[in-house]
Amino acid sequence: MIKLSKENITMVVVTHEMGFARVVADRVIFMDEGRIVEEGKPEHFFENPSEERTKHFLSKILR
Repeated sequence: MIKLSKENITMVVVTHEMGFARVVADRVIFMDEGRIVEEGKPEHFFENPSEERTKHFLSKILR
């Protein structure tokens, strides 16, 4: 999948692997209970999320 992402292949990937998403994603959509909570470029999502739910999730995943 990493190789495909470098070949301009469009993919929609659902994952809990945040390291993978951070490396290959052009855009991250974070959902909770079927609703979109936050979306944006990986830089925004991982470094400066807007929503408290996103911040809470990342605090548990990224240590």
